[in-house]
Amino acid sequence: QVQLVESGGGLVQTGGSLRLSCAASRRTFSGYAMGWFRRAPGKERSFVAAINWSGTNTHYADSVKGRFTISRDNPKNTMYLQMNSLKPEDTAIYYCATLKSGALVTGEYAYWGQGTQVTVSS
Repeated sequence: QVQLVESGGGLVQTGGSLRLSCAASRRTFSGYAMGWFRRAPGKERSFVAAINWSGTNTHYADSVKGRFTISRDNPKNTMYLQMNSLKPEDTAIYYCATLKSGALVTGEYAYWGQGTQVTVSS
């Protein structure tokens, strides 16, 4: 069964840190690039970061460069997003997804998780 489960969200003050995790079934993780996306209140879902299968290639949205770090642990079928220096504008539901085809940023993502809420207070 296709499964992606995000965790690690919560409420944090401006400048704080959170680490999100995405636990995947082997079917949705093994051999695939993965990505993080977010949907802020009243906005469409947007790209945050992506990582290829080996972890040697990563991409970030300009808004999170230098603050967020994406990584993965392939033996554990888990991907992470370390978020530092959080800002109120980072408040959103964060989703992980598997890249099915195309480039890391613009490709077709499938197998979405249910999301985890991140709230940054000012």
